[in-house]
Amino acid sequence: MSGERTKIRILIVDDHQVVRQGLRTFLELQPDIEVVGEASDGLAAVDLVRSLEPDIVLMDLVMPTLDGVEATRRIKALGGHSQVIALTSFTEDDKVFPAIQAGAASYLLKDVSPDDLVDAIRAAQRGEPRLHPDIARKLMEQVAQASRTRVEAAAGDLTGRELDVLRLVAHGLTNLEIAQKLVISDKTVKTHVSNLLSKLNLEDRTQLAIHAIRHGLVNEG
Repeated sequence: MSGERTKIRILIVDDHQVVRQGLRTFLELQPDIEVVGEASDGLAAVDLVRSLEPDIVLMDLVMPTLDGVEATRRIKALGGHSQVIALTSFTEDDKVFPAIQAGAASYLLKDVSPDDLVDAIRAAQRGEPRLHPDIARKLMEQVAQASRTRVEAAAGDLTGRELDVLRLVAHGLTNLEIAQKLVISDKTVKTHVSNLLSKLNLEDRTQLAIHAIRHGLVNEG
């Protein structure tokens, strides 16, 4: 029991035999990696995961019979320990996000260097995700867009001046301080605060401040 089970057991899934052979040839040179099986489609992959219980599944996404996204979903539904690494040629959003949502631990392109692939396999075994730089950028862009959309929705039909007042309320300024900062009258500030409470269906300044902070409407400084 002293080290016989230290190798990472790999299942290679790709509908191109030459790709599977290339991966197997390289991976079997690694002292800590063992290729335990191959599959040419997603359906066969799910069956092999059941019987072989590999540590890592290298999963192509576009295959006959059952694609890699659905195969990944079914593998994760089995509840075993197998981690899926999507290994594909596609960077399109309709491939990337469904694969990650289905449970892929990492998403790599087939142009990944052999060393980086091995690093990703070892990282997945440790529970650490790896993403191709193009994919990481796409995910960051999606997060940023979601944040912008959330802010816009939270702002609703507020005017630019009302947003200015709301942000300053959230920073703890009094009406007089807001008036001085925006170079408007104290009475105008009170009107804006009243409009904000009405539009946002809130009861007091504290709730206004919480709303602004919670929805990312507060600027730095």
